[in-house]
Amino acid sequence: MKKKHLSLTALTLTLLLSTLVSAFAQRQRDDRPTIEDFDGIEYTGDDSTFYINFRFRMQNRLRYTSISGEDLGAESLEARIRRLRLRMDGYIYTPKLSYTIQLGFTRGDQDYDDTDVVNIVRDAVIFYNFTDNFYVAFGQNKLPGNRQRVNSSGELQFAERSLVNSHFNIDRDFGIKAYYSPKVGSVPFHFKGAISTGEGRVTTTTDDGLAYTGRAEFLPLGEFTNDGDYYEGDLEYEQTPKLSIGGGYSHNSRTTRVGGQTGIYISTPLTLNTSFVDAIFKYRGWAYQVEYMKRDTDDPFTTDLEGELAYAFKGQGVNQQLSYLLNRTAGYELAGRYTWIKPHEDISAYEAQTEVLELGVTKYFRAHRLKMQVNASYQVEDGIYRTTHNGNNWGATFQIEFGI
Repeated sequence: MKKKHLSLTALTLTLLLSTLVSAFAQRQRDDRPTIEDFDGIEYTGDDSTFYINFRFRMQNRLRYTSISGEDLGAESLEARIRRLRLRMDGYIYTPKLSYTIQLGFTRGDQDYDDTDVVNIVRDAVIFYNFTDNFYVAFGQNKLPGNRQRVNSSGELQFAERSLVNSHFNIDRDFGIKAYYSPKVGSVPFHFKGAISTGEGRVTTTTDDGLAYTGRAEFLPLGEFTNDGDYYEGDLEYEQTPKLSIGGGYSHNSRTTRVGGQTGIYISTPLTLNTSFVDAIFKYRGWAYQVEYMKRDTDDPFTTDLEGELAYAFKGQGVNQQLSYLLNRTAGYELAGRYTWIKPHEDISAYEAQTEVLELGVTKYFRAHRLKMQVNASYQVEDGIYRTTHNGNNWGATFQIEFGI
């Protein structure tokens, strides 16, 4: 009897592991549910009117930042779980009525430092597909903002998104979104729009100002293989050149947070206007992407809820990334990144021009689902590259991502 029990346990573990391995190849999109061709952990009701699949991912990280360009002592050290997320996608009654739920369990995923609220809910959104290329969403998920933010954090070729994204992105919000993907001749287009609260993930009431966001993309050389315009690096080794060009605008009226949908709460509302233009190109292992963002507001200064000075980051920035898949079979990729942030003169007394040069090496075991990343960076302030300049520093990050 004991031998039978052990055999059953071994069989169960074998089936589970094979399920996990087959699921590693799944792509993750944050603007639509994954309900087709999923080979992971899933369940379908007896009458086929209910379906759900489960996935998780975690990012375990070591990170170092030097005191200065000359003093290599540690200004900060991170040894933590950067992300730990559980995601569920499925449908009820009909595949036209689908949903996505995503939960975050680390402090950095919960907005706690800015809001003092432990909020594990990242996405809770319902989709309805009118046709194959037109669907709407109601609930909380990512707004159709800049490309790097729209991409899942599990599909990045560096351990973290760029400073351009962290300064200007419009993140998640509760509202109504619409997505339309027609073709003009053989050229695909993607149009996305949203009307949302403008206050981000932790809002409980809606004030008299809303956020209006729109984004458009066109792919003049046709569709990328396996949605390759929504993940970084040319892991599919595109046999013909592929290009996607996108851009958009967000108007957030009378937001009560310093970054619009993100940041600390403020006492006097601000109206923020954010524009963004981006592109991604891939061909035979090469991948290049560029992103420009700009945020404007009439008066960036306000106070926080305790009466202390606060301000919105008014300014502009550019991020560029170039990578090459050194060995498609072995999964080694070399990537470089250059980031430039320029604060507006209104806040120049509080913020300096910042540039970051970054080099990354990634070993992909199962595409972006299982990968090991090593990044090294040099941060420069005021355009002065000398290591003796005040504000310059070095950084290094080691991260392993594991998930399905």
